[in-house]
Amino acid sequence: MDEVSSVSQVNMYIKNMFTREYALNNISVRGEVSNCKYHSSGHIYFTIKDNSSQLSCVMFASMRSGLGFKMEEGNGVIVQGSISVYERDGKYQLYARKVTRDGEGRLYEEYEKMKKRLLAEGLFDADRKKKIPLYARSIGVVTAPEGAVIHDICNVAGRRNPYIQIYLYPARVQGEGAEDTVIKGIQYFEKTDVDTIIIGRGGGSIEDLWAFNSEKLARAVFACTKPVISAVGHETDTTIADFAADLRAPTPSAAAELAVYPYKEVEAVLREAAYSLKWQINNILKIRKLKLEQYQMSLKHLSPNDILRQRRLYTADCEDKLRLVMEQRLLAARHQLELYVEELKGLSPLYKLQGGYSYVTDKDGNSVNSVSKIKEGEELVLYMQDGQAEVKAGSVKRKAWFNYGSKEDDA
Repeated sequence: MDEVSSVSQVNMYIKNMFTREYALNNISVRGEVSNCKYHSSGHIYFTIKDNSSQLSCVMFASMRSGLGFKMEEGNGVIVQGSISVYERDGKYQLYARKVTRDGEGRLYEEYEKMKKRLLAEGLFDADRKKKIPLYARSIGVVTAPEGAVIHDICNVAGRRNPYIQIYLYPARVQGEGAEDTVIKGIQYFEKTDVDTIIIGRGGGSIEDLWAFNSEKLARAVFACTKPVISAVGHETDTTIADFAADLRAPTPSAAAELAVYPYKEVEAVLREAAYSLKWQINNILKIRKLKLEQYQMSLKHLSPNDILRQRRLYTADCEDKLRLVMEQRLLAARHQLELYVEELKGLSPLYKLQGGYSYVTDKDGNSVNSVSKIKEGEELVLYMQDGQAEVKAGSVKRKAWFNYGSKEDDA
């Protein structure tokens, strides 16, 4: 038995077939608007038809920014988008990304072809675009002398910088030969000393803006040696001149904002910068002064005079310390010598002689240190402090001096 699919599976399969088909994902369809309904959600539901068929369409609210007019019954339009299946209802419909009037569709095709060709040539390369001067003194404006464009530019520029000079080159911005007058305006200002050139006009249909889709104008903008700002139409309008210009402004007023610096803001920034610079300079000077003082102190410590002075002080201190040590050592040695002297006095026979003692020898010079060695009548020699005397022993008696006369022994 063959496999049975659900309705959802079938619708999903068909939707995938539509998705894989490249031609249906980027298609343009010409037809007449019918059953057009603007929903409260912002979506637009409508049908386009011809003599023998019709096609359901929907434009979601997110895509409506590209719609430059209100669709009504009977409008001839070209709808760009993709065809897919709405699974819930099982029907296919055209999901519109852009809707233009029928005449605009042919112009849009020409616009896209020109855009691709000039893009391939490098006219739109970002690295070839000139920088808009930050502080312009004069601005050249190429636009119609009447209308709101020049007034908006002058009002915005004057409000931002009352000293800015605005020069107008009156040009046709719509109709046959309009691009030639715009080119002449660019070439005129290129020979003057203006800092920036603005080309622009108000919004309109693609036919109204077609002069700014001129290839000749795009090449003139690209070849201009001065920076060019393009301010054509409203924010949703995009022309070939916008791509070729050095900067694209969404509106003429925005072009004046981009071309003219705010004088008061720059004044405030300069005042703040001057204050900051002064503070930084003072701070740097303080730091340098402190460093200079440190260097001066370092030089003082490292100078030969200071080193010599320090060495002299050190030498004087060493000399004082050495003298003190020598005096202390001499004092100690003198004291020790005195002790030695006292000890020598105690051991010196001469010192004892001074106390009344005498040194006794026999006649031959032999020392007599005991009465046992003396005989009665023996001649002896007494050595005293101031001389000697020869004596003869009368009697000899032994006596223990340490008993202080308590015992006597006869020899």
